[in-house]
Amino acid sequence: MSRSERGARSGRVAFAAAVFAASALTASAPPASAAPPGDKDVTAVLFEWRFDSVAKACTESLGPAGYGYVQVSPPQEHVQGPQWWTSYQPVSYKIAGRLGDRAAFQRMVGTCHAAGVKVVADSVINHMAAGDGVGTGGSSYTKYDYPGLYSGADMDDCRATISTYQDRANVQNCELVQLADLDTGEEHVRGRIAAYLNDLLSLGVDGFRVDAAKHMPAADLADIKSRLTDPNAYWKQEAIYGAGEAVQPSEYLGNGDVQEFRYARDLKRVFQGEKLAYLKNFGEAWGYMPSGRSAVFVDNHDTERVGDTLNYKDGANYTLASVFMLAWPYGSPDVHSGYEWTDKDAGPPNGGTVNACYSDGWKCQHAWPEISSMVGLRNTARGQAVTDWWDNGGNQIAFGRGTKAYVALNHEGAPLTRTFQTSLPGGDYCDVQSGRAVSVDSGGRFTATLAPQTALALHTGARTCAGNPAAPAGASFAVNATTVPGQNVYVTGDRAELGNWNTGAALKLDPASYPVWKLDVTLPAGTAFSYKYVRKDASGNVTWESGANRSATVPANGKVTLTDTWRN
Repeated sequence: MSRSERGARSGRVAFAAAVFAASALTASAPPASAAPPGDKDVTAVLFEWRFDSVAKACTESLGPAGYGYVQVSPPQEHVQGPQWWTSYQPVSYKIAGRLGDRAAFQRMVGTCHAAGVKVVADSVINHMAAGDGVGTGGSSYTKYDYPGLYSGADMDDCRATISTYQDRANVQNCELVQLADLDTGEEHVRGRIAAYLNDLLSLGVDGFRVDAAKHMPAADLADIKSRLTDPNAYWKQEAIYGAGEAVQPSEYLGNGDVQEFRYARDLKRVFQGEKLAYLKNFGEAWGYMPSGRSAVFVDNHDTERVGDTLNYKDGANYTLASVFMLAWPYGSPDVHSGYEWTDKDAGPPNGGTVNACYSDGWKCQHAWPEISSMVGLRNTARGQAVTDWWDNGGNQIAFGRGTKAYVALNHEGAPLTRTFQTSLPGGDYCDVQSGRAVSVDSGGRFTATLAPQTALALHTGARTCAGNPAAPAGASFAVNATTVPGQNVYVTGDRAELGNWNTGAALKLDPASYPVWKLDVTLPAGTAFSYKYVRKDASGNVTWESGANRSATVPANGKVTLTDTWRN
């Protein structure tokens, strides 16, 4: 097994033994699609969100921000258990998982469509569950026997776990972490899989992420796709790259888009230890697959847990890498939006119900202002080449997207002040990263200062900050506060939005940039308010910081930025 494949799959390998224990306890291909059709190619991957919560996000955040797609976690019946990976162990193809039933799924699709967001379903068709028991929809099963669907005759003959990624037959015929491997070369299996995908299409789904595509021959997937009622449905295949391996991701380009894992791995390396200046020719020149058929990401649910890529715990590295991905014209981006974890197997908080972003552990990366504001920029700049590249030879870079957009990143420890040359038309713009107005002269120049570890982003779709949804009025809290294990930092104040001094309603700040805790709060423009920070431990004990109440005023446009230090 190659190091790259081992890293991407180690999260599943680690729980292989637990799978059986948990189960015992619970008793010719069409032409390839290029990038997703239309002018909006960004997908928000709402990992392990319940369908009703996805629907709400489509209306409240995804649609308004300009996301073209939302990807939902596998909807089929699966093994019982609280871990996230139970969703990837099918018991049947009934829509009866922990995230919602068939009716909830169909309502979600309709709501998202009404918000202008298409729906991609994560589809697990390489294998069935291990162990035996009763699934989330009430179906009894044993390994190799899933009544009314598959029997042992429908499985590949190899009943051993994959042992070498240099052997094609071993990769595609043996068992991925002991999961029952379907024989996708068999007529009955192909027909059953196609029937499942067609059922999802009948409910309005617009496309599929094909999980573990690498473990099925590309020709088998081509045959299955040819049986769909809409063979041109969007098709995004998970095929993890491994140098020297027998199965390569490029083999699957004839079926549709393929996820380019090298992109995310290289972003981690560059942002953590190399120079952003190296990104000047990022993409196909680095040996990647063609841009128009590649799906890219900063992190996903597997890679964030095993360290292959950046994740939400990486602070500015993660945020700036996401800004770069959305500004850079290679591939079709996925924005992973999951939840906090320390136990890598941990399933979603509240069984997948998201009562509010930034509460109960939900990270909501898709809604971070630094990230969501870039979706509109990407849509505006679609089709525009990179222009006006500048770098300082290190970790300060800037570039344009033709006459439509311009982005600068300061990934260094000191402020960056310079006059930038762009191809933008002269006039006023809103920096959608900060909510500040920027004036570009008739020659395309503007002067600005970027604080350390921040970005600036202008585009012709955001000419003024007033009323710009990317720059809502409010307060951006940041407090340097050390804690002990089990403690978290909150803010409260004299506004309802801040909990009205009630520590039980105080707002939890994000520790991703620890020891600096951060949170953006929407407040009416011009509001004067008082606030203070508190620590809470796991038992609910509250410690207030010392001193008088702090105070601030929201400006007429954008946010007031508060940089504080905990007062002992």
